Amino acid sequence: MGSDGEKTRREKQTGRKPRADSLRNRDLLLEAATQVFSAGGPQASLEAVARRAGVGIGTLYRHFPTREALFDAVYRHEVDHLAELAGQLAQDTEPVDALRQWLHANVRLVATKKGMIEGLQLAAHGSSDLKAYSFGQLTRSIALLLDRGIAAGALRADITPDDLLRALLGILYSQGPDDWRPAVLRLVDVFVDGLRRR
Repeated sequence: MGSDGEKTRREKQTGRKPRADSLRNRDLLLEAATQVFSAGGPQASLEAVARRAGVGIGTLYRHFPTREALFDAVYRHEVDHLAELAGQLAQDTEPVDALRQWLHANVRLVATKKGMIEGLQLAAHGSSDLKAYSFGQLTRSIALLLDRGIAAGALRADITPDDLLRALLGILYSQGPDDWRPAVLRLVDVFVDGLRRR
């Protein structure tokens, strides 16, 4: 008991090592889950996720007590990546091209991680909090890129971030059978060209 108490005291004093380990394990689990769910869809096992992350199943359950919690976290993780990408593109890419690249990244996410997307749709089906988070992050990302293009005089000002997000979702959900990605990217390019200020 004494040694456990001493360990707890040390952890409280330093605070860093357990927190860093915990954050690292969480990141490993999210990356592993993204890969496993991408390949195996919503039926992929949580044991496979833990194995790929190099942690025990108990560690997975400590971070994500249910499959839904893991899907929720993976979804937020992917949305956060898209938000980070928008910030990077807004720094040093020509405005119209920045918007085009960001929209293409959304298409690539759906195309290359189709198994994961199926699971995420299941997880997000009844979660208004998850939908609100996703909608907020994505519309803020679009607003950042759109406002920059409008300020530069490169993009028309009569479309809102909400409009653009709805258009993107419509294009993504119009995907056909197997080899749909080239057609969807072409539609995205046509749409972006239509946003140019004449």
